[in-house]
Amino acid sequence: MSAPRFSPEAVLFDLDGTLLDTIADLAAASNAMLAELGRPPRTQAEIHSFVGKGIGNLVWRCLSEGGPAATPEETDAALQVFRRCYAAVNGRATQPYPGVADLLATLHARDMKMAVVTNKATAFTLPLLEQFGFARYFGAVVCGDTLPVRKPDPAAVEHACAQLGVVPTRALMVGDSANDAEAARAAGMPVLLVSYGYSEGAPVESIECDGLLSQIQEVMLRLD
Repeated sequence: MSAPRFSPEAVLFDLDGTLLDTIADLAAASNAMLAELGRPPRTQAEIHSFVGKGIGNLVWRCLSEGGPAATPEETDAALQVFRRCYAAVNGRATQPYPGVADLLATLHARDMKMAVVTNKATAFTLPLLEQFGFARYFGAVVCGDTLPVRKPDPAAVEHACAQLGVVPTRALMVGDSANDAEAARAAGMPVLLVSYGYSEGAPVESIECDGLLSQIQEVMLRLD
């Protein structure tokens, strides 16, 4: 059976684990935070599985996984430390995944409307898009602190579509986790997931979606 093809008016992209490999910087910041708080370090593999629902969740899991749950007060205090540590390293080791620059340029040349919808905070998202020259491609950037809710709530992708002037059912989501798939599904849009991303430690093959991509350039094979 052939893979489904789509004719979207807009393509929405997740950021971490989809467009950019940010894990080395996230791990460095997480362990700098833990060291400052007098807590043992986490492996990069552990931190890899913690990424997906925003930095608040990342910090809480760094503090709590495998032990007593951190209190809201402990998490809030640690979050301030993390923000400072991450600001110092954001973009230092981050790299676009292979093919991302070419894909964005190709879609832009086709006059495709594009947005980033990420659970990453605005203060860390916008500098990365500027650093790699990607900001010019996106008509909307919806971050984890843009709205009161974030993915998997569909409001995030719906807000991006509204900014682009496209109804959600005429957009395509490209991400790496259940957060992306659930948000897109709830908004009525198809979703493709990359197999190389983070997916919060869950096998990406277990997530309901409209197709898996081993490389980001395979998006073009799914477009009419």
